[in-house]
Amino acid sequence: MLRRVLLHNSKSMSLRLITAFALSLVLHGGLLLPDILKRLSVAPPRPALQATLRLPPKREEPPAEPLLKDTIATKDTPEVAKTPPPAPAPPTKNALVKREVQEAQRKMSQYVYYPPEAVTRGIEGEVRLILKLSADGSVEDVVIAASSGHPILDNAAIKAAYAMGKLTGVTSRELILPVSFRLE
Repeated sequence: MLRRVLLHNSKSMSLRLITAFALSLVLHGGLLLPDILKRLSVAPPRPALQATLRLPPKREEPPAEPLLKDTIATKDTPEVAKTPPPAPAPPTKNALVKREVQEAQRKMSQYVYYPPEAVTRGIEGEVRLILKLSADGSVEDVVIAASSGHPILDNAAIKAAYAMGKLTGVTSRELILPVSFRLE
């Protein structure tokens, strides 16, 4: 009889210990599991991205051939004195404007930044700005000619344009300046 009582008490005791142990595991697991899952799901930090403006490559144009060729001269006949090539024409207005835009893009590249929020969201685009300049080359006003479709990129381009302050050697009063934001 004593044996039955002891056996019954030890079974109920072990049942209570197993139940207490199981409840302890559930309680501690419930408290620690979210923290463990959060640590496992965190990705390693990404390296910082840098935005830069790149100028298009310069094209070398081959020298122009003369309009009239001496087709009569042969090896037997003496060559006719050739006239010297004409002096290069002064740069056209389009070439001048193109050079000024390139200068403005070089200066803009020092001030433009890629907004961190746009980087994290993977936003890319191109903004076209109209820069209104004073007689001394100072930036008086900046207007968006063509939006990138993302206000965060548009605002970053406008801030960079105002930060340039002054463009030296620019004769135009207005320039259309493209600003590209590309993730690499």
